[in-house]
Amino acid sequence: MTFEQLIPLIIMAFALGMDAFSVSLGMGMMTLKVRQILYIGITIGIFHIIMPFIGMVLGRFLSEQYGDIAHFAGAILLIGLGFYIVYSSILENEEARTAPIGISLFVFAFGVSIDSFSVGLSLGIYGAQTIITILLFGFVSMLLAWLGLLIGRHAKDMLGTYGEIVGGIILVGFGLYLLFPI
Repeated sequence: MTFEQLIPLIIMAFALGMDAFSVSLGMGMMTLKVRQILYIGITIGIFHIIMPFIGMVLGRFLSEQYGDIAHFAGAILLIGLGFYIVYSSILENEEARTAPIGISLFVFAFGVSIDSFSVGLSLGIYGAQTIITILLFGFVSMLLAWLGLLIGRHAKDMLGTYGEIVGGIILVGFGLYLLFPI
């Protein structure tokens, strides 16, 4: 792969990773330990490898309409997660607010990476180099997720008790933006 071929993939990786950054910014306003931030970033990175890979494989067989369904599902997941965070913050249920772990972490990572599935569908049709592409997507998304989580964590300290509600509203807003782009 030449440098000229790599540049569009790097730009695409950052574009996909900005979703992870934005959503992680909101998630970072929850009560998270450094270890949880590490796991969340790694999980998002892994999903940004798996989802475009599946999309690339299926891209040769599926129509373009499937990408719209994936986009819609990702938006709904983010809206639901955002409302859950706001709801648990208002109730001050500390156990519910600690962090996404287990299944909720996978749902979160799936929701953030669903757009990379759609991109994978398109890249599969064009026959992009799979290994380099998906590793680049995963690495950049992981780094941007960590950055968003850490900035969100710092912003939470400045916002006090309202930080988690703001984070949940960011997730809802981002999900709505995915459904109704301006």
